[in-house]
Amino acid sequence: MAQTTLVKSFLPILIVLGAATAYGLWYQKSRGKIQAKAISGKALTSAIIGGELGSRATLVQFSSAFCTPCRATRTLLENVVTELNDVRHVEIDAETNLELVRKLDIRSTPTTLILNSYGVEVGRAVGAPKRDQVLTALAAIK
Repeated sequence: MAQTTLVKSFLPILIVLGAATAYGLWYQKSRGKIQAKAISGKALTSAIIGGELGSRATLVQFSSAFCTPCRATRTLLENVVTELNDVRHVEIDAETNLELVRKLDIRSTPTTLILNSYGVEVGRAVGAPKRDQVLTALAAIK
C-alpha cells in the first residue's frame, strides 16, 4: 500500500520531467535550421531593410543587443558574403524596428531571412544557422 502511494506521489513529477525533456529536444532540433518558404508575399525593398539587396540573394539578420548567438550569426554571415560577391548581409536591430518585426513575424533573435534577388523571402533560420546550411540555401537560389 505504501509503495502505491509513493508511485502516485512521484507520477506528476515524472510527467513534468517527460514533457520538459520532449520540449527541450524539440527546441534544440528546431533552432538554426533553415526552413524553405514558398515564394509568395510582398517583396522587401532596400528602403525597408535599410541596406542594398544582393544581385542573387540577401541575408537579413534580426538581432538584439544582448543576444550572444546573434554575434556568432553575424560573424558567420559576414564571412559567407565575403566569399560571394552576389550576396549581401544586412543586420537589423529588432528592438528599434518593432513594426517590421511584427510585420515579418520575427519571434526570436537571431532570425535570418533569406531573400532572393527580388527581395522575396525564400528561407528563414530561427536561431544560429550552420555554415553549410546557409551555403546550401544560397546554392538553391538561381
